[in-house]
Amino acid sequence: MDEITKVENQTSKILAAGAIIGALTGIGTAYLLTKNAEREGEELAISTGQGLKLGLLILGMLRQILKLDG
Repeated sequence: MDEITKVENQTSKILAAGAIIGALTGIGTAYLLTKNAEREGEELAISTGQGLKLGLLILGMLRQILKLDG
């Protein structure tokens, strides 16, 4: 029973760390995108193609992270 508690506790810590890392990455990305648009004097706009590319890049990154386990 104690092992189950340890595994659940470890899982909770990993999920919390992942959520924090994801939130910080998202905020950082949004900040950099807006600063870049301000510097160039343009309105921030992401096209459908750019959004699709970004989504595929994120999926590829997640796939690589999953490969780290085994």
